[in-house]
Amino acid sequence: MSSKEEILSRIRQTVGTGYAMPEIILPAGAVEYGDKTAQFAAVSESVGGRAVVAGKGADLNEMIRSLYPAAKTIASNIPEITLATFNPDKTGTPYELDGTELAVVRGEIGVAENGAVWIAQNVKEKALYFIAEYLVILLDAEKIVHNMHEAYRQIRLNDYGFGLFISGPSKTADIEQALVTGAHGAKGVTVILTSAV
Repeated sequence: MSSKEEILSRIRQTVGTGYAMPEIILPAGAVEYGDKTAQFAAVSESVGGRAVVAGKGADLNEMIRSLYPAAKTIASNIPEITLATFNPDKTGTPYELDGTELAVVRGEIGVAENGAVWIAQNVKEKALYFIAEYLVILLDAEKIVHNMHEAYRQIRLNDYGFGLFISGPSKTADIEQALVTGAHGAKGVTVILTSAV
């Protein structure tokens, strides 16, 4: 039994009565947008990231190379990303990911309301999402929802049991109003919107 399972088991033993999750009913007038893709792109830019649309039949490797021409250490476990210089799943420890200039990962849900992308852990070491200097997230444009309520309805964790929302690069600001990008995560995030159509 893992530490997590042991902790959850002890909590279950302590809690007397279990309750079903309440059904969330969105109020009339919940946040919706006429063009979810345009809204997602606009908000992504406003939070310091960027969203670009891959045209039908676009070469993703060419597109990524044009966006990050100087990147030399590129991590990805996505088979079609052939410009990757290494597969992060083949590393022995998360420490081996140090020095990754660019990571290319797959997102599952985009949120037009705040430009966030839900990523259920799809690499061996979740450290990749935070240690890479720059992050490219591939997202099917059809998977953009209006708001966080809709996103939460669709979230599913996989065997790794970890997921996160990423909205633009890592940012922090202090009381002197100095904004620092990349303090505890990627300095830059690009979402490439693809389409199955």
